[in-house]
Amino acid sequence: MRLHQIWIYPVKSMVGGTVDAAELDELGVVGDRIWAVRDLERGGIRGAKKIGGLMRLAARRVDGAARGNDDVVEIALPDGRTVRTDDASVHQLISEAVGQPVRLESLAPATDLDHYRRGAPDSDDIIAELRGVFGRTEDEPLPDLAQFPPEVMEFESPPGTYYDCWPLMVMSTSALRALGEALPDSVVDVTRFRPSLVIDTGEEPGHPEFGWTGRRARIGGAEIEFLGPCPRCVMVTRAVGKDVPEDRAVLRYVVRDLDQNVGAYARVVKPGPITPGAPLTWSSGD
Repeated sequence: MRLHQIWIYPVKSMVGGTVDAAELDELGVVGDRIWAVRDLERGGIRGAKKIGGLMRLAARRVDGAARGNDDVVEIALPDGRTVRTDDASVHQLISEAVGQPVRLESLAPATDLDHYRRGAPDSDDIIAELRGVFGRTEDEPLPDLAQFPPEVMEFESPPGTYYDCWPLMVMSTSALRALGEALPDSVVDVTRFRPSLVIDTGEEPGHPEFGWTGRRARIGGAEIEFLGPCPRCVMVTRAVGKDVPEDRAVLRYVVRDLDQNVGAYARVVKPGPITPGAPLTWSSGD
């Protein structure tokens, strides 16, 4: 197995892009999710679970590299215009693009707990709220919430980060191929699933990453630990630009046939550099 792609998403819930090299640290891919939008109506940092239009915008680092958490990012809007994070008009233009007032904010220190607290829910009914977030119909199960870090019940993301739960989401090329075969009438594109790392698993069938839970692997100069399959939410149904339309069938299949999961969560055990083509090898004892 080899590392096939490294994805960086400079702005939470916007389309990102692949890079030729990156560093992994304890927070994941350096330069990933260093900006996010705040809902100015209901409060809280928000992603595409709540503001679906964010996935129709794309973000890239202006210098094309992943160096730190304070670099300027360029955002491509659905109408073809671009705006940079250091442009005074960026908040207004993003608000117009997603159809509600938001403010772009950079990553705050983990000690700034108020920055990360959840905003007001859309429903006072907690089950209805969760069904909306996870995109579940009334006859579909919700994920087991016990598998998520406890702090995400109070905070939109673990303080000091803008990722949902864990630093990395890993997918295999086998999984992408299997999804395409199972959903011939859907656009199965990697941008729907927002992986951090894509692993080339050759001709292995199905979703091999489901069986990696608890194992550690070396990739380049880094080492990661797989934590478990990734439960999927409404985001995989969202439109991603004009070429990847909204599609509820994707999530219906994932819930019904894949026990709600696509890809696997992981954390960084040993920071270090990674590049596409690097072999993935199991650590001693795995």
